[in-house]
Amino acid sequence: MPLVEIANLTRTFTRSHGLFTKKTTVAAVDDVSFSIERGETFGLVGESGSGKTTTGRCILRLIEPTSGSVRFGGEDVLAFSRERMRAARRDMQIVFQDPYASLNPRMRVGAIVAEPLVIHKVGSAAERRSRVTDLLSLVGLDPAWASRYPHEFSGGQRQRIGLARALALNPSFVIADEPVSALDVSVQAQVVNLLLELQQRLQLTYLFIAHDLRLVEHICDRVAVMYRGRIVEMAPSRALFTSPRHPYTQALLSAIPAVEPAARTTRIPFDESTASLGTPLRDVGNGHLAAVL
Repeated sequence: MPLVEIANLTRTFTRSHGLFTKKTTVAAVDDVSFSIERGETFGLVGESGSGKTTTGRCILRLIEPTSGSVRFGGEDVLAFSRERMRAARRDMQIVFQDPYASLNPRMRVGAIVAEPLVIHKVGSAAERRSRVTDLLSLVGLDPAWASRYPHEFSGGQRQRIGLARALALNPSFVIADEPVSALDVSVQAQVVNLLLELQQRLQLTYLFIAHDLRLVEHICDRVAVMYRGRIVEMAPSRALFTSPRHPYTQALLSAIPAVEPAARTTRIPFDESTASLGTPLRDVGNGHLAAVL
């Protein structure tokens, strides 16, 4: 049984265009379905505004879905009471995109990492301090830095602090929401390698949300491509990158810069008229799904 199962997930928002104009409803996430196996890294990609982050937050109920279902370990997450959801978050955590905004600047690093332990009343004060020491070491930081404030750290170090906080309660499922997009290129590889190392060491399952397709190709087992709130293609990583079937996926992949400066790439323009949002996903072979006729 998959660890995470998403079925027909929808999240709509209502927006007003003016005082005397009629409000309109926008589907940020529109009938999204996928599953994630235990130990898998599942990639969710697409341009800004495609619904990736909203999908991730709906799974954790940081944003309440409008409809659909989310199952974690066979249990219906959307049916959880507030108390049950709070307990479930010990197993389901998130690493946010911006390491500069996700850490409280008024809290010392030790308190930031220990915060989940305090909220869930785990251990004594001494046990929490010991756990913080272990977590900082786990993510490659000096435990002596626990008394420092976030502004004293680089972006990559702050993201390691955020990761230590996410791992404090020993979760089995982690949503990594654009975890390296705000970092310098020189630091991105270090954080990605840390994520992969921790996955092996702690038996983690990842939902990896990103727009950097080269990174997704490198670390994800399967990938789903989102366009205007819907999944338009989903396949094992190798199949998606070697044989994209949907016009939107083909356009995205053609925009990846060539590794060799002298190599020429042919950009494929995307014609929105070729992407009917009403077209359901169908199997085009070997578990490769695409919203094509």
